[in-house]
Amino acid sequence: MSESFENAEPYIAPAAKTRGNGGARSRNAPERSFPGEERVPPHNLDAEQGLLASVIIDGGGDILNVCVEKKIRPEYFFGTAHQLIFDALLGLSASGKGIDEITLCEELRSRGNLEAAGGVIYVNELTARTETTAHAIHWLEIVREKYFLRKLIETSRRTIEAAYSPADKLDSLLNSVEKSFLEISQDRVQESAQLIGDPNGPLDNALAMISRMAQSKGAITGIPTGFKRLDQMTFGLHPGQMIVIAARPGMGKTSIALNFIEAALFDQTKRGNVGLNVLMFSLEMTAQDLQLRLLASHSRVKLREVQRGFAKADEHKKLAQAARDFKSRKLYIDDVGGQTIMEMRAKARRLHARVKLDLIVIDYLQLINGTDNSVSREQQIAEASRSIKAMAKEFGIPIIALAQLNRKSEDENRAPRVSDLRESGSIEQDADVVMLIDKARGKKETEEEARIAGVYQRTLIIAKQRNGPVGEIPLIFHGDLTLFSEPEFNVQDPNE
Repeated sequence: MSESFENAEPYIAPAAKTRGNGGARSRNAPERSFPGEERVPPHNLDAEQGLLASVIIDGGGDILNVCVEKKIRPEYFFGTAHQLIFDALLGLSASGKGIDEITLCEELRSRGNLEAAGGVIYVNELTARTETTAHAIHWLEIVREKYFLRKLIETSRRTIEAAYSPADKLDSLLNSVEKSFLEISQDRVQESAQLIGDPNGPLDNALAMISRMAQSKGAITGIPTGFKRLDQMTFGLHPGQMIVIAARPGMGKTSIALNFIEAALFDQTKRGNVGLNVLMFSLEMTAQDLQLRLLASHSRVKLREVQRGFAKADEHKKLAQAARDFKSRKLYIDDVGGQTIMEMRAKARRLHARVKLDLIVIDYLQLINGTDNSVSREQQIAEASRSIKAMAKEFGIPIIALAQLNRKSEDENRAPRVSDLRESGSIEQDADVVMLIDKARGKKETEEEARIAGVYQRTLIIAKQRNGPVGEIPLIFHGDLTLFSEPEFNVQDPNE
C-alpha cells in the first residue's frame, strides 16, 4: 500500500460525465476545500478522467512517459480516487507490468485501495468514456494548471498565516515566502532530469563541448577576465562557479574585480557588441566611487589627477568617451551597506528574473551581515559562503566574492595561503576557484618606492581550481589607474 494515500478520504466518482469548471462547485465535484476556505479549489475532473483513461488505453506507453517527464505526481490530481489510480499506474510501470483495466484493478486491490478508487466499475467507466488518446497532452496541461493554481492558493494561505503570527524575523520570512513562490514557478516550467544518453542530453552536450574546444584551439569558453594568462589557466569564468579573490587590505581586490567586470561588460564574444549583464554588490564603497574607478581604468586617466582637478583637456575627452561607452552597458551596482545574504539573494533573484544576469560580484564577503546574531561570526560567514555557492548554481552564472586574508602571512613574511582566509574555513570548501593577491617577492624595489611611482609588482596566485591547474601569474598594479595589467601590456593605449 502506498503510505501517501492509505489514510486518504475516499472519493467515488459517479458514472455520469462530470464537467470541471475550473473552480465552481459542480453537482459531482468532491466536497474538498482548504482549511478556512468555503470555495472548492480549482480542478477539472473531466481532464483528470481523460488523462487517466488515456494512460490505461495506451498501456502505460508514451503518454505515461510524458507524465513522468512533466513530473506529474499523484497529488496533481484533485479527486482522491484519481490520485490512487495514478499512483497505482506508476507502480505498475515501475514493476514492468503491463497496464490495462485488469492489471490496474489488481494493483489497486493489492494495495487495499480498490474500493476507495471507485471499484472495478469506475475503472471500466474511465476507459469506456474515452475513445481516443489524441487529446491526452491537452488534458495533462489542464491537470497541471489546476494543480499549480491550488498550490498557489495554499502557499498564499500559509503566507498570510505566517504574517499574522511570525515565528521568524522579517528577513527570514520574506526569503522563505519568495523561495516558496519561486519553487512553484520553477516546478511549473522545468523539465525532469535527462538520461545522459538521450538525444541532446548531457552526454551529447559534453561531446559537443569537446568538439568546440578542439575547434577553438585553446580559446576561452567562459566569461573572459581580460588577463591572457589567467584565461589560459581557467578558460574564463564558468556558470555555477563561486570564485573567491582574497588579499590583505591595499593589495587591489576591488580594482581587479572591476577589471573583471570591465572585461565582461565589453566582451564581444558572447553577445556581440552589447556585452554581458553584471550585478555588483558593494558593501564598502559607493556606486559613485566605483564608477570613478571604472572611468579611470577604461580611459587610462589617472584618478588622482581627476580628484585634484588637474586633469587636462584631452584627458577630459577620454573620460567623456569612457562615460559614453559605459552608458551602453548593463552594469547594476547595489551599494547598500550592512546587507544580509538573504537580502542580496532576493535582490539578485528579482533582477535575474527581469534581466538575465551573466555575472555577480560581491565586495566583500566578511562585510555581509549575519541573519542570526546569536551564532558566531564564523558561522555567519559560513552561511553566506554556502548561500553564494547556491546562488551561482541557482542562477547558472559565475559569482565572484572578494574576501579578506588574516595577518598570518604578513607576520610570517610569506606568500598567503587559502588557509589564511579570515573567519571561515568553509569559504575554501565552497569556492571552485580561489585567487590570492600578493606582493611580488624577491623584488628589489620596496612598497614605498612603488607607492611613489604608482606602480606595484603583484602576484596573482591561483591557489585552488577544481577543474584546472594552480599556479602564479605576475601582474602589475597601476594604483593611479586602479588597473591591473600583465607585464607586457601597454597601459597608455586604451585600445590595446
